[in-house]
Parts: sequence; structure tokens; C-alpha cells
Amino acid sequence: MALRMTLQTQLVLQALLRDPARELYGRELSQLTGLMPGTTHPILLRLETEGWVTSHKEDIDPRAEKRPARRYYRLTANGAAQASAALAGARRPLGSALRGLTEGGAAS
Repeated sequence: MALRMTLQTQLVLQALLRDPARELYGRELSQLTGLMPGTTHPILLRLETEGWVTSHKEDIDPRAEKRPARRYYRLTANGAAQASAALAGARRPLGSALRGLTEGGAAS
């Protein structure tokens, strides 16, 4: 089954492709893309299922760090190539549609 290349998926892939070797945690990706975590995390799960992304949970003591452990995501070598190709061929929304999102009260 081919990966759905929604605008949200494109945003996540673009964020990951900025530095394919860098690991980013879910909340960080949400902030970079402007997407809510409830949108970002299912996309990351699909990307991982497809083999485009790998992830691992950091090994910390949540009590000592005073925060939960983060799950870090990184593109695989094959995933970076597939993401680049998918983005090159992806349909892009009209500029007027994007302006409507930013003007219409999209969360900042």
C-alpha cells in the first residue's frame, strides 16, 4: 500500500529532510511543522511502518529528568531517498488554499 502524501505528511517529511541524520522527538516535529501532536504522531507511525523512519525511546529516569522519556525519530537512508522522491512528485495545494489556512485562524 502506497503512503498517502497528504499536506501534513509532506510537512513532516520536509522537517525530517532538513537534516536527515538528525534525530527529532515528536513534540519537536510538531513545533517545526505547526501540526498538533495528535496529527504528527500517527504520521510518524505510518512512516515507521513503511520503513522510512526509525525510532527509539530515550533511556532516562523520568523522575530524575522531571519529564517523560522522549521517542526520537530519524529517516532511514532508504526513507530519505523515498521521501525526496515522494515530495518531488507530490501534489501541492494552491497558494490561495494555504493563505486561507493561515488567515483563517490556524493555530500558531
